[in-house]
Amino acid sequence: SPLPRIPRWLLYFIFGLIGNEIVNAKETQHEPRALGRTPPMGWMSWERFRCNINCTELPNDCINANLYTEMATRLAQDGYLDAGYNTVHIDDCWMTKSRDKVTVEMVPDPERFPDGIQALADDIHSKGIRIGLYTDIGTHTCAGYAGSQGYETIDANAYAKWGIDYLKVDGCYANESVYESGYPKLGRALQQSGREITYSCSWPAYLGNDESTKPFDRMIDAGCNLWRNWHDIENNWKSVSEIINYFGKFSQVLSTVAGPGHWNDMDMIMAGNDHTSTDGKPVLTLEQAKIQLSIWSIMASPLIISNDLRTVPQDYRAILLNKDMIMAGN
Repeated sequence: SPLPRIPRWLLYFIFGLIGNEIVNAKETQHEPRALGRTPPMGWMSWERFRCNINCTELPNDCINANLYTEMATRLAQDGYLDAGYNTVHIDDCWMTKSRDKVTVEMVPDPERFPDGIQALADDIHSKGIRIGLYTDIGTHTCAGYAGSQGYETIDANAYAKWGIDYLKVDGCYANESVYESGYPKLGRALQQSGREITYSCSWPAYLGNDESTKPFDRMIDAGCNLWRNWHDIENNWKSVSEIINYFGKFSQVLSTVAGPGHWNDMDMIMAGNDHTSTDGKPVLTLEQAKIQLSIWSIMASPLIISNDLRTVPQDYRAILLNKDMIMAGN
């Protein structure tokens, strides 16, 4: 099939007229963060597996400890770790909807994570892979589970104790005043937890459609090592192309805030044949998958895959493991 039409700004970007500003993102007035010196890479469950908690009918596709163990194994054994994909990310729906009555910590679902998160982290670490976890800065997660508002220090300490290496913090069930206070509070708690935890903030994604007005300096001061800027990626090429165009529109302002320790996050990479449309065809053709990975790399965005690594065909895997593409952002 023919390649999708590429916007004129993107052609200029690729050929270096403005791309050099992003690839060599200039420093802000802030000192670079110790964590996230290059755009993070890894695998995340959300876009492919969402909040599927029905492990009876869909045992291979549900959010449970086995899923993350298997994906860590695939990262380690199928060349992804060697290419830089070094983290398995647990997304929403891993916890119960209420906290422990004694410790007030979040509680992993006892049926789907029977040994808890710490045991899962130990297993994933034994494979040479880092582990990421999800929470929300508001009262609840986007799927309605327990959020971190008012429990920032308790949660940060628990995540450190469990061996978490990366924390994605969403922004549902909150407002701008909560973002202004909550993200810095959780960032301080993470820094004081005794463990190095990469901090991914969704703060700017909830502040509208003008990147030039978003308080990136305050996000850096809050300790955010990366941030989701805009809309969630969806299971179609239209969503991918809209994200590309949006970041192109604001590429100059975004280049001034990206750099070691603080990156713009365009959302997940969907290369694979397991994201299918209603007609049963892959959502992203091979050519479209190449474009997504190329532009994400050029924009120095995190490269976080969301697919079923157990079933990725060789031609899609070759795209994901293309070190020339990956090096563009690292």
